[in-house]
Amino acid sequence: MAVRLAIIGGTGVYDPRILSNIREQEVSTPYGNVRVKIGTYEGEEVAFLPRHGEQHSVPPHLINYRANILGLKRLGVERVIATTAVGSCNRSMKPGDFVLVDQFLDFTKSRPTTFFDGGEMGVVHTDFTEPYCPELRSLMMEAAKGLSVTVHNGGCYVCAEGPRFETPAEIRMYAQMGGDVVGMTNVPEVVLAHEAGLCYATVSMVTNYAAGISPTPLTHEEVLEVMAANGENLKQLIMSTLKAIPKERHCACANSPGASRL
Repeated sequence: MAVRLAIIGGTGVYDPRILSNIREQEVSTPYGNVRVKIGTYEGEEVAFLPRHGEQHSVPPHLINYRANILGLKRLGVERVIATTAVGSCNRSMKPGDFVLVDQFLDFTKSRPTTFFDGGEMGVVHTDFTEPYCPELRSLMMEAAKGLSVTVHNGGCYVCAEGPRFETPAEIRMYAQMGGDVVGMTNVPEVVLAHEAGLCYATVSMVTNYAAGISPTPLTHEEVLEVMAANGENLKQLIMSTLKAIPKERHCACANSPGASRL
């Protein structure tokens, strides 16, 4: 049975127990090997990949994003639901809310951000007018209707380098540029998924107001506490979306110009 669907779990999402009959599989890529857990849900095989490792052992700037995305593609994955924990630059997006982001701003500094560095892979210029799969986002928004949590349909994700949290001055700048939420992992993950021709959508859980908005200093423990408190809603959103995903894709994600090279 082909593994068409995948979940990339961010901070606080390390457990694939929504799946049954779980097994581990290692996938080889030119960028390194990737270990994923594969289980079944509603008769469909689903891959689960904890972005930071099972014990949150990998910081955001050192995640092997290229191996992760290419590993999923080599498994046969076509659609990816990713989760991220974020701080809010937008007071209308409150702690505990979910945001189905539709745009991003990239402030990373040291990460490989493409599969296409020239040489054997060549150079590919990929359109990013619509970075996140519209079909998958629409399915997630429909699935969110039954949840007792506020879900924002759209938002701009600012990706900072990390692993430090941002300064209040940076947060003011991000907000002035149109940023709604800030995290440390969605770029280059979304970029690589789009280059690889995967349908990719992110649900961001707001865990706190960002620096300068929050009345208290930011801590990682605070992030984990909010994720744990809202974990059941996140699980229900993912499960409902997985059930609704059709066999055929009706979007343009697979037509990414570099997808056939990978």
